[in-house]
Amino acid sequence: MRVALPVALSSLLTTQALAADLHLRVEIPKLAVAEYHRPYVAMWIERANQSAAANLAVWYNLTLKNKEGTKWLKDLRQWWRRTGRELSMPADGLTGATRAPGEHALAWSSDRGPLATLPAGEYHLVVEAAREVGGRELVRLPFQWPPRASTTSKVAGEHELGTVTLTVVP
Repeated sequence: MRVALPVALSSLLTTQALAADLHLRVEIPKLAVAEYHRPYVAMWIERANQSAAANLAVWYNLTLKNKEGTKWLKDLRQWWRRTGRELSMPADGLTGATRAPGEHALAWSSDRGPLATLPAGEYHLVVEAAREVGGRELVRLPFQWPPRASTTSKVAGEHELGTVTLTVVP
């Protein structure tokens, strides 16, 4: 019993030391246009060969009758081709309603969800936005998994996305 307690405590501490997090901030700009619709947005992790490694979030119109909002998900072209067409929507823990203009924060931890099984390697976090009667935009932020040190990368969108910031914390 005396040996079991220190071993159990050391394994608990080791597990916590290996935990890592992704923090993402996505800015949706308010556009001065005659007909404004909130954008559909998909966020995923892709490998160096641009194949999808994990889906993180998909924001789309959940309020349309007969799940008609799913019909427009294919406008998120890159996400749709890589992984979207294979999913059944809505997907628990993945999908949510479109967001109003402003800055939105999301976070994922390595001890659960899509990061729990992500193999070590070089990746890109991809954010794609498409808007009805509007444009489409895609940004990529590189990162290493698992992280060796805290890193922050930013990219500024041009039309449909504002500043997108990724912070990876060991």
